[in-house]
Amino acid sequence: MAVSSWRREWLSKPLFGWAKRALPSMSDTEREAIEAGDVWWDAELFTGNPEWRKLIDMPPARLTDEERAFLDGPVAELCAMVDDWRVNWELHDLPPDIWAFLKARKFFGMIIPRRYGGLGFSAYAHSEVVRRISTRSLAAAVTVMVPNSLGPGELLLHFGTDAQRDYWLPRLADGREIPCFGLTSPEAGSDAAAMVDRGVVCKGSWEGREVLGIRLNWHKRYITLGPVATVLGLAFKLYDPDRLLGDREELGITVALVPTQAPGVEIGRRHIPSMQVFQNGPNRGKDVFIPLDAVIGGAERVGQGWQMLMTALAAGRGISLPSLAAASCVFAAHTSGAYARVRRQFGIPIGKFEGVQEKLGRMAALAYQVDAARRLTCAALDGGHKPAVISAIMKYHATERMRVAVNDAMDVHAGKGVIDGPRNYLSNVYRAVPIGITVEGANILTRCLIIFGQGAIRAHPYLMHEMAALADADPQRGLDAFDQVFWRHASHVAANAMRALGRAWTGARFAPAPRAAGAMAPYYRQLNRYASAFALVADVVLAMLGGALKRKEMLSARLGDILAELYLLSAVLKRWHDEDRQAGDLPLVQWCMESGFATIEDRLDGVLANLPNRAVAGLLRVVCLPWGVRRRGPADAVTQACAEILLQPSAVRDRLLPGLAQPRPGEALDRLARAFDLVTRAAPILDRLRSAGVDDWREAARTGGLDAAQAVLLEEMEQAVADTVEVDSFEAEALAARRAA
Repeated sequence: MAVSSWRREWLSKPLFGWAKRALPSMSDTEREAIEAGDVWWDAELFTGNPEWRKLIDMPPARLTDEERAFLDGPVAELCAMVDDWRVNWELHDLPPDIWAFLKARKFFGMIIPRRYGGLGFSAYAHSEVVRRISTRSLAAAVTVMVPNSLGPGELLLHFGTDAQRDYWLPRLADGREIPCFGLTSPEAGSDAAAMVDRGVVCKGSWEGREVLGIRLNWHKRYITLGPVATVLGLAFKLYDPDRLLGDREELGITVALVPTQAPGVEIGRRHIPSMQVFQNGPNRGKDVFIPLDAVIGGAERVGQGWQMLMTALAAGRGISLPSLAAASCVFAAHTSGAYARVRRQFGIPIGKFEGVQEKLGRMAALAYQVDAARRLTCAALDGGHKPAVISAIMKYHATERMRVAVNDAMDVHAGKGVIDGPRNYLSNVYRAVPIGITVEGANILTRCLIIFGQGAIRAHPYLMHEMAALADADPQRGLDAFDQVFWRHASHVAANAMRALGRAWTGARFAPAPRAAGAMAPYYRQLNRYASAFALVADVVLAMLGGALKRKEMLSARLGDILAELYLLSAVLKRWHDEDRQAGDLPLVQWCMESGFATIEDRLDGVLANLPNRAVAGLLRVVCLPWGVRRRGPADAVTQACAEILLQPSAVRDRLLPGLAQPRPGEALDRLARAFDLVTRAAPILDRLRSAGVDDWREAARTGGLDAAQAVLLEEMEQAVADTVEVDSFEAEALAARRAA
């Protein structure tokens, strides 16, 4: 008997039976979610030995001249038009002139190709537009973001018929139609399978003639742009009790376009999400009839709605919310650094206190990291990838880092950030944080079930092929395929075990690093160490727990955190390389790497501490963490160096905080910028006076220690600082009138 035949009969066959029993059962919605999109750098990380040259050689995301002109023209003009206090506290909506401007300049058609009248922008341009507007107004940013994200436009582009594209896309591009998308309902939030919104195939009257169509009944909520939408993309379960379309009664989740003026549609009421005034609200439909050709993609796409949604989400989730989160991180770092420089307590700027520097340093590094990951993800999308797992990583980790950064900013601003009014530029950002955490897949779900749960199958080099073999209807063919892939998988595990062991016990000193690494070579080596440890532990956990891993959400979450850190740290090194290895950025890179390494070791330790099989856990600890958890995060000196970047005007600060919308003259952000400029210009003068033992600059001006220009500068500085730290107050009668209104 040949060796391969012996192996198949005596080794692979029993393993095949065991694996069939251990294979986690998957619902159709789970399978479609896992199969959505594709893999990219996540798959490279899952090998345990990533080929860094692929990442380094990847062209960075760039704007075309036309896209740059749009940012410098219409986007800048829009930002100048927005008075965010008036939008949020007086109008509770964008004013009519801004709505008209958004339509006229085709902000709603960024993803729509030019042949349909859209702008045809890249993913990076789309991201840059959302990011820039987000630093000015969340209401405006979300209004622009949603039509260009998951919804009718994107679904029509991917799945619509030619007739549907020809009719709808030009109307969406120029704003004649305002879209929204209805997925979430009271019964079905994260669990789409629990959806009770339903459609029944039947005949009915449409535009004066009897046609085959669908009668719909639904109740949706949390629908952004819903109150003003003219066309609703609707997800529902479709049934065919009379078998008008075939021999099945339950046809599955389907997506159709419903005109909001159709009889039976109830729309227009508004939610108020965390005191944000972008249009959002519930809608209902009772016995709403639409023709069958209203299904996106036509009759042949009936029942494919969940797959369509997951495919579109695989890309879109990596753009919109990460762009908003990156904007919030940059905004928090910019305003907090400036405020910490101009605000003085105990005779010194508060930014000189180590407690404040701890917050500032973290904000600076998070701004660097989140924007690095955003740019890298956009480059992948523009390169033709639809990385579903990385999009989930970006959604969760960008918004969680946003939460940390904005909370830190509130700590630094203290009372200035608490008292609402036109002078408060931070409180609205703070209130909006839970929205990003919740939408497009709640963060708890994304972390515990999607990142590793999907990534372990989708990005693993062998697991998906093994599952296909196990699910093969022909047992012999399945066994043959399993025999081939399983032993390659076993070899892969053995290789990673050796890599993990060698790299852990030697501190990764001999792990490979790309030639272009330069000063970053030690970081590349450590990432290789952690990648091999992650790949090994992931394989062992999957083998031990099988389908039970779905119920071990905390284990899955920790493994997902490791995968996410590997990706985010890869993005940091990529940014460092793409920006010509700027020496001034080194503290930011060091902070990100040391913080990430500490997180990886903590999560590895958490996985091993909670594995049910303690013997296996002990063996893995010897291989992957032989010296225990050694990483403690960034040193205080690194954190302080990051904080100093925010406290001084410099090329490093400008590189860290690019693309902020320009404030309107005289408003709070403009006052802050002026005070920051004056304080930093006056600092050398004040330092000279203090060195001479002079505490009162006015006394120095009287005795000739200052010239007239210097005295004027210091006077303007004091006035600007006082104006900046001032907060709003209101007449009681004005507040009473507002409540009455």
